Amino acid sequence: MSNTPGIVHILDFGSQYTQLIARRVRELNIYCEIRPYNTDLKNLEGAKGIILSGSPASVNGAGRLEVDITKLSRIAPILGVCYGAQYIADVYGGQVAPSEKREYGKAIIHSDHESLLFQNISPKSQVWMSHADTILSLGPGFTIESKTDTIPIAGFSYHKEPNPIYGIQFHPEVTHSLEGKEIMKNFLVGICGMDQNWTSSSFVQQAIEDIRTQVGDEKVLLGISGGVDSTVAAMLIHQAIGDNLTSFFINNGLLRKGEYEDVMDKYKVLGLNVNGIDASEEFLNGLEDVSDPEQKRKVIGNTFIDVFLREAKKLEDIKWLAQGTIYPDVIESVSVNGPSATIKSHHNVGGLPDYLHLNLLEPLRMLFKDEVRKVGEALGLPEMFVQRHPFPGPGLAIRVLGAISREKIRLCQEADAIYIDLLKKRGWYDKTWQAGAILLPVKSVGVMGDERTYEYTCALRAVNSKDGMTAEWSQLPYDLLAEISNEIINSVKGINRVVYDISTKPPATIEWE
Repeated sequence: MSNTPGIVHILDFGSQYTQLIARRVRELNIYCEIRPYNTDLKNLEGAKGIILSGSPASVNGAGRLEVDITKLSRIAPILGVCYGAQYIADVYGGQVAPSEKREYGKAIIHSDHESLLFQNISPKSQVWMSHADTILSLGPGFTIESKTDTIPIAGFSYHKEPNPIYGIQFHPEVTHSLEGKEIMKNFLVGICGMDQNWTSSSFVQQAIEDIRTQVGDEKVLLGISGGVDSTVAAMLIHQAIGDNLTSFFINNGLLRKGEYEDVMDKYKVLGLNVNGIDASEEFLNGLEDVSDPEQKRKVIGNTFIDVFLREAKKLEDIKWLAQGTIYPDVIESVSVNGPSATIKSHHNVGGLPDYLHLNLLEPLRMLFKDEVRKVGEALGLPEMFVQRHPFPGPGLAIRVLGAISREKIRLCQEADAIYIDLLKKRGWYDKTWQAGAILLPVKSVGVMGDERTYEYTCALRAVNSKDGMTAEWSQLPYDLLAEISNEIINSVKGINRVVYDISTKPPATIEWE
């Protein structure tokens, strides 16, 4: 089969690993999108491959999730993963039953060396199992292509439909499946015939063309934060339409120490048309004594809208509002069971397009965070923007736990500045994905010289991640932690104790509020 460009659609049945499937496909330089399992099949026309995800549901249970496999196979080759494989087997007359014991963890598969799906895979390859049901038998016309010592059917194929159908009862997308990416490549490149030509450079070229086509000569307004998402969005749009883009950088008083002035200076170097708006007093007045995390977000969101609207009315002929929305936000808002109720209110400023009566432009909405960074590199953005640690939308308001005050914000800023500065000086900033200081609403007794103190506790957080969906705590050296602690306690009057957060995500989140 000759290789052809195109798209892979991943039908989501609610698996915790669905986004990982998408990431692995993208890592093969192949474009893919996630859609709910019950999407209209018209949305899949033109696909070169279809992947059915896993699911917490059972094909034998009341919550069984169904699709028309026969119609799907008329569109493109299919790969069913875990639940997807079990559903395919069941539809075509196989038997799926609860496992005698839940199959979870590492396993070794033995594969048919003539199989296109398992081509060049080791005779004994480690994979990751996570399923409560097991395929016991297959219907007529199916071929078993892999098994384990305890599972008679770990992989199969079916060639009686317009396009071939494959199924696997393990998760190739997780890193514990050591040759999982190669198996996915065999399906996408070898079976679906796709080119591996979706790169950052090709995305930039296409995005600029799309923006020009979409916007034309009309003017665009963008809220910019200094973070990688909004900065990359700004550069893409700027390259497409030049000075027809106007950006607002609003100082909410919750930024890092000196950040407003520093970022404004660097935006000037980039040649972006950025209006700096210092609304810090307005935000801080609204947040005074607010302690509930969600209420903080609402105050910040509402104030942001008020400031943005007030400033936008000073501009003429704006037709578009641009946002740095990225793919995880899009996926979370269109879940298997409908719009998610768990999205934090700062993830977007959804009210702005309605208030402003503007069209919405989101050039990064199909990219993961690490892909945004690569696009930034392709655009030639300075490293300080591309490699800048993520920073929460509500800023330090959710790193000052409990009631907000100007003094607490100042303490958090001072501690954070020392922390980040030492990470950079000691070569650890680029080794961590995100780091920040958190001011706790806890005071403790300390001794400084001959005096006893009763001051706040500061927690340090540093994690390693690719996109923030999962994260491991960063194992910073003890001597570096000691240096940071000593410098904060000695330099920031009001903090006399420093602790280090060693929680992973999940179960903890990266931010504390």
